Amino acid sequence: MREEIPTFVAMLQTLYSKYKPYYSDNLRLAMPIVVSQLGHTLVHLADSVIVGHFAGTIQLAAVSLVNSLFMLILVIGMGISYGLTPLMAQENGRKNYDECGKLLSNSLIINIFTSILLYGFVHLGTLLVIDHLGQSPEVVAYAKPYLGYLAISIIPLMIFQTFKQFAEGLGFTKQAMFVSIWGNLLNIVLGIILVKGMFGIAPMGVKGVGISTLVDRTLMAIVMSIYVLKSKYFKEYIKSFKVSFFDKVRAKKIIKIGAPVALQYSFEISAFSGAAILIGTIGAVEQAAHQVAMNLAAVTYMMGSGIASAATIKTGNNFGKKNFLDLRQSAIASYHVIILFMSITAILFIAANNLLPYIYTEDTAVINIAAQLLVIAGFFQLFDGTQVVGLGILRGIGDVNIPTFITFLAYWVIGIPLGYYLGIQLDLGVNGIWYGLTFGLLTASVLLFFRFQNKTRLLAKSA
Repeated sequence: MREEIPTFVAMLQTLYSKYKPYYSDNLRLAMPIVVSQLGHTLVHLADSVIVGHFAGTIQLAAVSLVNSLFMLILVIGMGISYGLTPLMAQENGRKNYDECGKLLSNSLIINIFTSILLYGFVHLGTLLVIDHLGQSPEVVAYAKPYLGYLAISIIPLMIFQTFKQFAEGLGFTKQAMFVSIWGNLLNIVLGIILVKGMFGIAPMGVKGVGISTLVDRTLMAIVMSIYVLKSKYFKEYIKSFKVSFFDKVRAKKIIKIGAPVALQYSFEISAFSGAAILIGTIGAVEQAAHQVAMNLAAVTYMMGSGIASAATIKTGNNFGKKNFLDLRQSAIASYHVIILFMSITAILFIAANNLLPYIYTEDTAVINIAAQLLVIAGFFQLFDGTQVVGLGILRGIGDVNIPTFITFLAYWVIGIPLGYYLGIQLDLGVNGIWYGLTFGLLTASVLLFFRFQNKTRLLAKSA
């Protein structure tokens, strides 16, 4: 055993030396995206914390229900917007700057149209369906106005996403990070004022965080669009940008990537939304506990998603340059980074499982259940991180269709049915449902890794 330790250390040192340039390069690109991506989750996390402390368990359950439903709408929109990023990275790699501006024009039109459709879907669909999901009537009553404000916020959010993905696709990742930070600070301050009722404003409860989120996203859209259109860094890229320019060929290229990406995210998030609905039929306390644990897991997931976005950009850029050996080495380095990061957060979740729920609530019944879920979350973190990075790498080379099928198989053929069987049929409750989700994530991570190995080895051999 003692002889094996130096051998293992030597192996790690060799591995580190080989991939060190890629680690530093990827992290430099990824860290601002991590913070920016985290901003989307922190909006909902802040809403949960504020409502949990100032409005109580029933309204926290309402936030859980709405976030579970709205997250599906959110990721569909974000997925469509992600269709721009790998195309920007590839065209930038080819130094085809004029094409970048034309792609931005088409992406903006597509994203605005998508956001209006999603807004209509929430009002015509979700707000009607919410009464028939077997949830507590008291929870539903609080949920409806909150969902209404989030629905409107999808429009400015998609405008923000358009300019964010444009800038990030070109390697400018810090600007969206700063906009997200200031936007989230505003959301927290305004949320507390409106929920609690301060400075002469009557307490609004859960409705208050809906208003603060709408204001936050509107200002973020304005600031990010002004930055891109006025910055000297993008002058060469936006010479051909026109708000009214729409081209079917370019729009098809964006949608050809964005639509499958939207499906990938929607299959995963809808599985977690489905799990929340199943848990809601068990009880409001269980649903609130699920919201607490899921919010914490979502924070690390969105950080992992930031690493995946950086992997998409680096992969797309190397793909555009036809530098396939660097493409594979950089992608493997991204896998190393996400495994290390998710291992650290897994240890944190397991070690502090009894303390972290206090961030959201002081209800001991909710805390006890959430603590159990955080132990399970500690394990599925690893699979969640590796699957999202696998998707990001494959997206960079334009491989989106087979990965989309893999996500459907993992979550809706395996994850949710198994969770229903364990949690409801075998009466393991909320823990059983989470076991099913974990196995679904494991399936996705393994299949996507094999897909990555097959595709990038072929590219490297062709170099």
